[in-house]
Amino acid sequence: MASIRDIAKMAGVSAASVSRILNEDPTFSINEQTRIRVIEIANRLNYSVKQNKRGSRTRGNELALALIVRHQEKSEEDDPYFRKIRIGIEKEAAKWRLRTEVAFRMRDEEKNWSQLSQYGAVIMIGEMTERAVKRIAQANNNLIFVDNYSKTDQYDCIQTDFERKTAEVLQVLYDKGHRRIAFVGGYSSIVDEDGSVVHKQEEVRASSYETWMKLKGLEECTAVYQGSWKPESGLELGAKMLAQKELPSAVLVASDPMAVGVYKAINEAGLKIPEDIAVVSFDDIEMAQFLTPSLSSIKADPEEMGRLAVRIAKERMLEERKMPIRIICGSQLILRDSI
Repeated sequence: MASIRDIAKMAGVSAASVSRILNEDPTFSINEQTRIRVIEIANRLNYSVKQNKRGSRTRGNELALALIVRHQEKSEEDDPYFRKIRIGIEKEAAKWRLRTEVAFRMRDEEKNWSQLSQYGAVIMIGEMTERAVKRIAQANNNLIFVDNYSKTDQYDCIQTDFERKTAEVLQVLYDKGHRRIAFVGGYSSIVDEDGSVVHKQEEVRASSYETWMKLKGLEECTAVYQGSWKPESGLELGAKMLAQKELPSAVLVASDPMAVGVYKAINEAGLKIPEDIAVVSFDDIEMAQFLTPSLSSIKADPEEMGRLAVRIAKERMLEERKMPIRIICGSQLILRDSI
């Protein structure tokens, strides 16, 4: 059961005010809208003054958020972007006295779908198939997507501006005289009900790159190399890129971990950054500024994306909004020595 402190936090008033409102203190004067808001929140959280006076402190799942995460526990350690989203969710949830629990991981073969109905809302980090999403929504329609680029407009969704940012950084390279610009990145994928991975042809950065190059009339300079999102794949794809007859003068890499591999491929080929090849990437992880030369990168704020997801979930739990919203989070190009 929710506590007075839980209600106070969510209503934005003191615990003492909540207590006096719920106990109908005739001497307590407060704005009528605030009084109604406190009562509505208490009702939605099934708060009972009588049970609370008996000292009950058992809290149900009405104040819990179910997380559906993309990575298995070990593989998340290699992906700082997704890990920071989850950390942001946990920090913001703690601020509002909301519990977070990983309901299941997308790649799990066995999933307890029905348990999702017990939670106040469900936050999905990543993307699952339409069939899987439908199954989740049948159990709990308070569904929030984070880092999800599906076209559905039925649910709240938080995305990056990486499509627009790709075009922006390509223009920076173009203005510096680069025309033969390559792209190195990972494949986009979604997960089905049974945990199997379905690869998608479109990846937001790769698609934006190809569109931009076409609009600039640079089709003959277009070169896309895609694989996994690991540094090893960056090394392999970078070597493949450098084995071509005509080398690019710049390369846009879809993530910093992959860029580490691309750096190694360029160094092993006896080439220099940025004299021979300029490099720019996405994520701006901590090591980017310590590479030699320091890596130019597009900095997003995945932790803030996680925090936003909790605020949106809170609105859904309290029925403050019914209209689905889509939030595009801004990012920043950090120029360093690599270009």
